[in-house]
Amino acid sequence: MTYAITQTCCNDATCVAVCPVNCIHPTPDEPDFGTTEMLYIDPKSCIDCGACADACPVDAIFPADRLTERLREYEGINAAYYAEREPAPVLASPTFHRWGEPVFDRSIPADFAPIRVAIVGTGPAGMYAAEDLLLHTNAEVTLIDRLPVAGGLVRYGVAPDHPATKGAGETFARFHSHPRVRMRLGVRIGTDVTPEELAAHHDAVIYAVGAPSDRRLGIPGEDLPGSVSATSVVSWYNAHPETGADAVRPSTERVVVVGNGNVALDVARVLVTDPDALARTDIADHALAALRDGRVREVVLLGRRGPEHAAYTTSELLALKHLPGVDLVVDDHDPRTGAAIDAAAPGTKAALLKGVDRTAVDWTRAPARDRRRIVLRFHSAPVEALGTDGVRAVRVTEDGDPSGTEIGAGLLVRAIGYRGVPLAGLPFDETTGTVPHEGGRIVGLPGGYVVGWIKRGPSGGIGANRACAEETVGTLLADAVAGALPKPTGTSREFRLLARSRSGRGLVDARGLASIDRAERARGRDAGRPRVKLATVPELVAAARGRRVRLPG
Repeated sequence: MTYAITQTCCNDATCVAVCPVNCIHPTPDEPDFGTTEMLYIDPKSCIDCGACADACPVDAIFPADRLTERLREYEGINAAYYAEREPAPVLASPTFHRWGEPVFDRSIPADFAPIRVAIVGTGPAGMYAAEDLLLHTNAEVTLIDRLPVAGGLVRYGVAPDHPATKGAGETFARFHSHPRVRMRLGVRIGTDVTPEELAAHHDAVIYAVGAPSDRRLGIPGEDLPGSVSATSVVSWYNAHPETGADAVRPSTERVVVVGNGNVALDVARVLVTDPDALARTDIADHALAALRDGRVREVVLLGRRGPEHAAYTTSELLALKHLPGVDLVVDDHDPRTGAAIDAAAPGTKAALLKGVDRTAVDWTRAPARDRRRIVLRFHSAPVEALGTDGVRAVRVTEDGDPSGTEIGAGLLVRAIGYRGVPLAGLPFDETTGTVPHEGGRIVGLPGGYVVGWIKRGPSGGIGANRACAEETVGTLLADAVAGALPKPTGTSREFRLLARSRSGRGLVDARGLASIDRAERARGRDAGRPRVKLATVPELVAAARGRRVRLPG
């Protein structure tokens, strides 16, 4: 028997580190690492020890003979990665790797004095940086977030029907109560506390603020009511306190989503999934109620290029193919689409669409009432959102027809990428939407560092932040050893007092965060759900203070 890595693989390579026979690839030392969609287990080398499954932070690894029907394809996907590759060397002992010459990427003196590091942002990038510092140095870490709750994109970016992926948050949560960690949640850098004041109380500051904005389409009608960003939709169904309960109104039969990356597929999947299935997740109460009352029967995904160039990952497309009660259809309006699918080599994303129903959709007809479906429309882009008081249709390109095709829809979602935003006091590159840096060191700002999407742009999933954080922390420690960090003038206690005075009663520490977690889980138990999220800042702060929160309804 062998193990197989499945859909929720986060690519952080924790499994690679514990494998005794080097059967998981690509490893962080190999060229393919960071470019493949997931990691793969070599079925010929696996010895069925299960160490990888025990270590996986997102429960993505299972014995191949216990894969469910929905995941069974991953046994072949893992094996296909090794079909034309040289197998890993067979070791004489299953207990030890064949090690090369030792390499010491970091050199920290034994008498290295503790440094105080502030990390702005508590999503995966910030928490991987905190983990690195806490496990490998004696640094004291201050975790800061503008929201009164930690988690970042793990809490507010992962779709509610992907609970295994959210499991990464449990891994990070163990550091929230670490004896060398101080949590200062509900503090807005640039508003409550300036970057200069933050730097004055710490030896170094790591900014892990992500890419919270979105890219625009630049078409007429884009600002009509009913035209929203995928950022807003994802925040809406994840109960982000900065997104109102009425930010998205799924009261239309058809939705057009522009883009075919993983976020676009997430949005499409949530909008057409049976609300009874979503009721077993941590989806926001207001979103669940709106979807129950809504009329969405069809979601159209627009891809500017063909299926061979689709941006989604294989695993996310497979999830659509197995979505209960939902049909997956390829719009056969352009002959290039079918030709690309038919000619696709085995194992490619286009090849996964073989066997999927292909039909030239009649957009003059309303969606079927008795069935839900997702339509993949390639070689098509929006040119105009039509309507007066709100979106009523989207005009899209049609091969050979300069006037385009009109698709009736009451909701238009743009899912063409995230974008970083400037932060007061930090340099910013408008072209890339990132902070200029050298190995994570902010250009022109001694003691300032970046990690995650604000460093490298909005690319890579949760696990990609581990290597990103390792580079940034390595640069920071090299600067510390070289004596290049500015000396702080304030103490940790003084920063706590400063943060409390500026943020008022909204400041939340580790104890308050634990209270929020208990409150949400308790409400979840009452409703038969993993948790019921508190959706506003006052509710979160009240729960942090240990007060009962009255929820709507």
